[in-house]
Parts: sequence; structure tokens; C-alpha cells
Amino acid sequence: MSDAVQTGSAVASKADAAPSQGYRLWVLFVLITVYTLNFLDRQIVGILATPLKQEFGLSDAQFGLLGGLAFALLYSTLAIPLAWLADRISRVWIMTVALAMWSGFTAACGFASSFAQLFLCRMGVGVGEAGGVAPSYSLIADYFPKSQRARALAGYAFGIPLGTAAGTLVGGLLAAQYGWRTAFITVGLLGVLVAPLLRLTVRDPKRGGLDAPAQPAAAAAKPKAPSFREVRKTLFRKPSFWLLSFGAAASSVCGYGVALWLPSFFMRSFGLTLQQTAWYYAGIALIGGVIGIWQGGSLADRFGAKNRGAYPLVPAVAFLISVPCFVLAMNSGWLIGQIIPGAGANSWQALALAFAIFLIPTGLNLVWLGPITASVQHLVPAPMRTTASSLFLLINNLLGIAVGIYYFGWMSDLLRPWFGEESLRWSIYTGMGFYLLSSMLLITASRTLKKDWVE
Repeated sequence: MSDAVQTGSAVASKADAAPSQGYRLWVLFVLITVYTLNFLDRQIVGILATPLKQEFGLSDAQFGLLGGLAFALLYSTLAIPLAWLADRISRVWIMTVALAMWSGFTAACGFASSFAQLFLCRMGVGVGEAGGVAPSYSLIADYFPKSQRARALAGYAFGIPLGTAAGTLVGGLLAAQYGWRTAFITVGLLGVLVAPLLRLTVRDPKRGGLDAPAQPAAAAAKPKAPSFREVRKTLFRKPSFWLLSFGAAASSVCGYGVALWLPSFFMRSFGLTLQQTAWYYAGIALIGGVIGIWQGGSLADRFGAKNRGAYPLVPAVAFLISVPCFVLAMNSGWLIGQIIPGAGANSWQALALAFAIFLIPTGLNLVWLGPITASVQHLVPAPMRTTASSLFLLINNLLGIAVGIYYFGWMSDLLRPWFGEESLRWSIYTGMGFYLLSSMLLITASRTLKKDWVE
């Protein structure tokens, strides 16, 4: 009997052996690639705002509904049942189907002949992407030990600036050369081709396998997945969940909103063409975003090891710094005019200065991703992580995407009688208040997180 137990233990130990560092990095690379496609398909509408508005005769507010509510409504709500399912069956399979689905609907956008059809296609993109992010958070938490999770999740978040930059650049250049329909079809087909790579090379690791010491085979039986009610009861009673969720959501109102509307701002206020905007904003999103995300994860892992409150405190400080930087960058033309008389907002000096300054708030705007998502993973035991992530994303995305993107378009239309083509500039000014609100909520979360943290 003892020999059989030892043999069983050896088999279980081999099956549950920690993956090699090389394989972990490969998995992270594949997940980053998928997340890049996620944001490429999500953000491409930003650079296509002008041709889409001309094609369908849309106001800023209507375009805000297309870029925000059409995507976020089903994306946010369906993420919860899909995450519940991912806590029970293969997370990789769910993500593979999701990738193929959202990519297919992105390609279908290129065939839309009316605003209603385009709206429905964007809803389809949201349906697919609902199965992409929460399972990825859970996979990363099971592939990387606690001491590396904030950095690993920050690395995963590289998909945001990579996807935003790629969507802006590829979408803008294709639209300028071949039309907006070709841009949608091309980026959609790309995702369909990547889906098999995810399914064939990434495997589901043991849930919570890196959170506790190895156990004997008899004690290592797969635990029953908790019910949605259990997850909700565990999560909702913790103040840190609400503070982190609404703090992240307040920042995402600006983050998603500004990211989608900045290309339009550059064309209206800086006088750039579609092609120029594609190169200009892609550079800002890529350089600033990658630096900001990695610094957020690194700082949180460094200071969070001694004080859990550092996880939300790092992004709280970042948001406070980003507000004046945004205002300064948007007024680079005025600044240059004070130094070089006659130099306007579209002079090369003003554009160079704006590019340099915009890198700062673009990076600071994304500092929260590693620290906050890592914090949410540690509010519940391992078997609850995917569902917990989806509840966090529900709040973050419904407010951040649906409200944020619509808010800036609605406010631009509201201010147009007073500011004309500069109404979008003033709309963005008003949105900076959401960063201040986010900082207040995250500072408060830094005081409750230690008590709510699950080791």
C-alpha cells in the first residue's frame, strides 16, 4: 500500500511540477500577443473616427456610443458567466474560441452598410472579447509565483500599448491608402490566424499550484470549483474590492476615453492628416505605454513585498502627476508660441514638444494595470480568481469604456456652440477630474488592502 501511495505521489508530483522559466515566458508571450490583438480590434475605431463619421453622418456623441456602449455592454456582462465557466473547464479553450469570434466580428465590420449594422458588429466584438482577459489573469497567476505576479501581469498589459499602437498605425495607414473597410477586414483576419497558436502551445496549469507547498497525492485532489454565490459573498464583503474596482474604473473613464479621442484631437487641434496621426499617436502609445506599465509592475512588486498598500498607492500617485502633464501637452502650441513667435500648434517644434510631454501621462495612465490586477487576484483563493477578475472587469469596463468613451463625445457636442472645433479639447479638460477621483479611492484602498489580502 505504501509503495502504491509513493508511486501515486510521484506521478502527481510530476504532473504538477512547476513549468520551466522558458515555458512560462513563452506562455506570457502568447498571451501578450492575444491581448495585443484584443486591443488592436478594440481601439482601431479611434483612428477611423473621421472616415466613419463621414460615411455614416455621425455626431461625436453617436460615435461615442459606437466606440463605447456597443462594445462594452456585452463585453462586460458576458465576461462573468464566461469567467465562471473558465473556473471549471479549460481556460485556453475559452480564450481560443473568444479570439476567433472577436476577430471574425472585427472583419465583419468592414462589410457594414449602415450605422446599425456597424453597431451590431461592434457588439459582436465585445461578445468575443468577453472571454479573453479574465482567463488570462488567472492563467498568469498560476504560471508565476507571488513575488513575480505584478510584473508578469504588467508584462501581459503590454498588449494595451502594443495593440493601441498597432491599431492606430495599421488602421490609419490602411484606411488612408485603401479605405476603412480594408482596415477592419485585415486586422480581423489576423486574429483568426493566431487562434490555433494559442490552442496548440498553451496548456492549463494546476490552479493555485504556486500558492502552496506541494501536497501528497491523497491530499492533492482537485478541489470543487466554488459557486458564483460563494465568490460574490467572499469578494463583496471586502472594502478593498470596491475601492480598487471603482478607483480603476474612474481612471479608465479617462484612459479609454482619451485613448480613443486623441487621434481626433490631433487632427482637429494640431492639424494632422490621418496618416500623420497614425504615426504620431502610435509612437506615443507604444513608447509611453510600455514604460509606464513596466514601471508600475516593478514598483508595486518592490514596495508591495513590505507593504501591501503600495499596490494601489503607486497608481494613485501616478494619476495625480498625469493631470498637469496632459494639460501641458495639449497646450504645447501655446508654450512654443511664447518662445518662438509665430510657431503654431502644428509647427514641428510644437509637435515635438507635445510628443515628448504626452509620453509622460500616457505612461502614468497605465501604471495601475499590474498592481491593481495583482491585488484583485489576491482578494480571493485561487479557485475563485477568474470569476473575481470578471467582477472587477465588469465595473471597470462598464464605467471605463461605455461611460468614458461616450462622455468625451457627448461633452464635445455640448461644448461645440462655445468652442467650435476646439470643443474636444475642452471636453478632455473636464475629464481630468476622473483621475483625481481615482487617486482618492486608491489611496483609501491602500489602507484596507492588507486586511483583505489572501496569502
